[in-house]
Amino acid sequence: MSRTALRQSPSWIGSVATGCVYFVVASLALMLSRFEGGLAFIWGANAFLMAELLTSRTAHWPRAIIACGIASAIATACFGMGPLAALPMAAINIVESLIVAVLCRWFVADRMVTGSIRPLIVFIVALCGVANMVSGVAAALVASALTPVSFGHSFVQWYTGHVLGGLTCAPILIMALQGEFRRWMDEASNRTKLEAVLLLGLFALTTVHVFFWARYPLLFAPLLPLVLIAFRVGHMGSAAAIILLAAIGGSATMAGVGPLTWVPGSTGDRIQFFQFYLALSFLLCMPAAVELAARKRLFLMLQQSEARYRAMAEYSGDVVLHISLDGTIQYASPSATEQIGCAADLLVGQAVANLVDPHDRATVIATHRLALEQPGAVHKVEFRPLVSTDGLEWCEMVNRAMIDERGLPSGVVSMIRDMSRHKARQRALQQVAARDSLTGADSRRAFLDKLDREIERVAIGARSSLLLIDIDHFKAVNDRYGHGAGDRVLSAFVERLRPGLRAGDSIGRLGGEEFAILLLDSDVDRASMLCERLRAILTEPITVGASLAIGVTFSAGLVELDGASDRSAMLEAADKALYRAKHSGRNCLRLAA
Repeated sequence: MSRTALRQSPSWIGSVATGCVYFVVASLALMLSRFEGGLAFIWGANAFLMAELLTSRTAHWPRAIIACGIASAIATACFGMGPLAALPMAAINIVESLIVAVLCRWFVADRMVTGSIRPLIVFIVALCGVANMVSGVAAALVASALTPVSFGHSFVQWYTGHVLGGLTCAPILIMALQGEFRRWMDEASNRTKLEAVLLLGLFALTTVHVFFWARYPLLFAPLLPLVLIAFRVGHMGSAAAIILLAAIGGSATMAGVGPLTWVPGSTGDRIQFFQFYLALSFLLCMPAAVELAARKRLFLMLQQSEARYRAMAEYSGDVVLHISLDGTIQYASPSATEQIGCAADLLVGQAVANLVDPHDRATVIATHRLALEQPGAVHKVEFRPLVSTDGLEWCEMVNRAMIDERGLPSGVVSMIRDMSRHKARQRALQQVAARDSLTGADSRRAFLDKLDREIERVAIGARSSLLLIDIDHFKAVNDRYGHGAGDRVLSAFVERLRPGLRAGDSIGRLGGEEFAILLLDSDVDRASMLCERLRAILTEPITVGASLAIGVTFSAGLVELDGASDRSAMLEAADKALYRAKHSGRNCLRLAA
């Protein structure tokens, strides 16, 4: 069961009721099955405490433990080995139940003991391999000290009785406390309920015949309907069948009738043989029933998942593809016709790379392989389709690997959506970000990116130069004519210089009245000549209003790009040259040292 499904802690009245049930069951076991005067051969009382602990919150444990401990002590004192054994046996019974509960909580994450095969195995190992080994030794020491029964016989009596009591009663009690019977009654159809009743009735009739009426030892006969119940009714039916087998077979064996009378020895020996038979019957049907129940739940989950997936795939605007390990399309959703202009049936059997522009195929194939190598991750790739239809220029593919029952990738599920509008908006935003909003020159970031690319080109043999310019006395323009006039001067300054630049050259605004010009394929001499041509363009004043014209000049620093130096070094060299130009009377050009 899930962590949230644990029962709320009941009141003390509920704990007292648990203790009363424990006392009744323990007393009956002591009165009816102490065949040798030592320990009881049959013991199912601890199953009540185990079920209570495994299905309730740990805050409830102390009350249940106290109630059942008192009940155990009173039953032992009145009907068992007497007052001297009351407290030790009560403590041993509590320890056995606690070991089972703690180990199951520790190793079963979802706390569902009867829901699947692994938790059931944990429960069996905890009960048979740890709890009853520890408690059996302690109980045998007490019994051998207070009764004539030897340590070895006492250990066998404890172990067989407590293991069988736990295996037989605990699963069905756990399911009852978890509400599984109520849910089954609410959800099962009348036909299913009738089938369960008939199968359990057939099993009960077969068991009665074997243990009370048959003339020969037909212990194998109940196994066929037991297996049939496991397959048709599930783990709840198997648990109920084991209870019926224990009740009918145990009653017959203690009464001295049935196939076990063929076993030589005392009644205690026959009871131990019957317990062994009951254990084998439990191990035959219960694990199989639990595994079948888990597979049924998984099948229902897969059906629901498949239905949801089909609905999303068939009605989604995105294209859904199933792609094999080698990149072949195995399924395409109906939206493929509308989105990529190709019928879904025609896509099946084609390589997914055939949908992709040759320039992007390598990236798409690499993403497909990466999805197979990392099955738990989602991988995205953008590509241009081979055929553009209705403005479809860019697509995004989201890939995730499918896993088989061995945990290995068996293919890839891909979703393809139209990214053309997103790409158009992205390009528009990039263009806006790349332009200075006032002057129309390149923004600082865009210009520096161009500078980085040109330095890389220079490193492989090109020759280009960087010109850093600053408008002379621009602060005086702002102070005298206002910032509005100053902004118009900056804008007109860029417009005046553009005709003097070549097609590959770039002008960018670095900040304020400082600009930079990237002169491609120009050494220092050619760049110097170009700078003088720009200066000549500015001889005429700039008109900023109907009757206002402002004359401007600029100072400049020039450096030829060095492929071995980075952007910062080039800017610093040009800035130093510009600084010398400003201190040389302005309106002049200085070369970097």
